[in-house]
Amino acid sequence: MTSPSSAATPARPALIWTALILVYVLWGSTYLGIRVVVESMPPLGSAATRFGGAALVLAVVLRLRRGRGALRVDRRQLGSAAVVGVLLLAGGNGLVVLAESGPAGVAVPSGIAALLVATVPLLVVLLRTVTGDRPPGWTFAGVTVGFLGLLLLVLPRGGTGVVPLVGALTVVAAATCWSVGSFLSNRLRMPADPFVATVYEMVAGAVALAVLSLARGELRGFSPAQVTTRSWLALAYLLVAGSLVAFTAYVWLLAHAPISLVSTYAYVNPVVAVALGALLVAEPITGQVLIGGAVIVAGVALVVTIERARRTAGDGAAAVLSRR
Repeated sequence: MTSPSSAATPARPALIWTALILVYVLWGSTYLGIRVVVESMPPLGSAATRFGGAALVLAVVLRLRRGRGALRVDRRQLGSAAVVGVLLLAGGNGLVVLAESGPAGVAVPSGIAALLVATVPLLVVLLRTVTGDRPPGWTFAGVTVGFLGLLLLVLPRGGTGVVPLVGALTVVAAATCWSVGSFLSNRLRMPADPFVATVYEMVAGAVALAVLSLARGELRGFSPAQVTTRSWLALAYLLVAGSLVAFTAYVWLLAHAPISLVSTYAYVNPVVAVALGALLVAEPITGQVLIGGAVIVAGVALVVTIERARRTAGDGAAAVLSRR
């Protein structure tokens, strides 16, 4: 997502930490929420409902607070937001939902899915390199470490793997879609307001997910009566907590907290997801999961730290030039 401000505006530490904890816990918990939703709901259909509902709520709020022109964008901005939304939500989130659906032994555990998605910052570095950027050597070291952790996590030991291979590849494909969408969001002409951009991204993602759901025949024989209360509550949680509250907190943090602090969500979310999966639904945590996950998080932390320092140095140089 684009930041509403290039420089953070000071805010009270208590508010910053409250928002940060919301992002840590709520975004980290969405993987478990997805697992509960798909127990009795169509995977892609439920995701379409989640993002369509969140888009509607956010659009109404923006309209009430800002007036008639709140959601006005030009065609190019609308097209850019639609492309990014399809990549992030239909590709990125939709494939994760598919990977977490299915019977035991086939579905990817929610904590493992979060660890695999944590490779997004590593994939973004590779995309930047392909397009001509030259990240520092330590950034590539972090990428190497992160992908080594990925191999440790998914490669079978003793003839069996901790993670179903097809499911793991599906999550990696989801992370790739999310990375491409994130990469393009900084290069396409997006709506200036990140909340407005999010409305159109969610609408585009919801439409694409609905079309894919119909194409897969998810609604054949499906009846809302078969959905459990547990799944309805999880869907409401994803819509409100994951798509509205956590994102709002994230955008607020971008404007009021140092990016060095905000970016820590990238390697805290997987830890939260693994812990919640183990505590609430008894997902197994083996030695291979702990080692592979720790190596992935270490690689991501190194990349985020190096890139953050690089960005800070660039911002400082730009500030010096602007004063001349």
